[in-house]
Amino acid sequence: METLACIPSIVLEGGFWFASLGSQKNGGTRLFALSGRVVKPGLYELPLGTNLKELIFTCGGGIPKNRRLKGVIPGGLSAPILTEEECDIPMDFDSLARAGSMLGSGAVMVFDEEDSILRILSSTVEFYSHESCGQCTPCRDGTNVLKKLMERILSETGREEDYRALVSVARGIRGRTICPFGDAVSMAVEAMAVKYEKEILDFLEGNHG
Repeated sequence: METLACIPSIVLEGGFWFASLGSQKNGGTRLFALSGRVVKPGLYELPLGTNLKELIFTCGGGIPKNRRLKGVIPGGLSAPILTEEECDIPMDFDSLARAGSMLGSGAVMVFDEEDSILRILSSTVEFYSHESCGQCTPCRDGTNVLKKLMERILSETGREEDYRALVSVARGIRGRTICPFGDAVSMAVEAMAVKYEKEILDFLEGNHG
């Protein structure tokens, strides 16, 4: 539908006009579904290449109560999370790919300093475990193992070894399934776990301090 919605403007104004709205190699506009910790969540049509912070702080009105930005999933749950330091970035295919993420569906999920990465990670693992069709062993068994590891990490018995196993299992799924679902699990879980390693290890240390 997003593509079809662009056709009238392209017919009236021309393809070169439409392409000029975006960045050099990523022409046109894109719909961004902005959600999470923003004052004005919504659906925004913006030129490709619009800075992510402009989307959050200008279009979205910033983060409620001026809390600190923690991270952003820039293109749906399959897109690896960006930390606060990585969020000053053009929202186009090439820029996000260079940053190790992707534009994906354009569903932008914003998290602030009060959001627990462990809860985000747990919800992500729960979703992928539930949605796996079960055809490929690495995905079927891998997502179940990830779910059990997250349950252990969140319990009083969780240890650093569980965290290391989580990262290892996530990496082990990638490239070993028929469809891209397994890669999506792997990339999403690994990015959250690795980029927020300190928060996770501090939590585990606190359980046994």
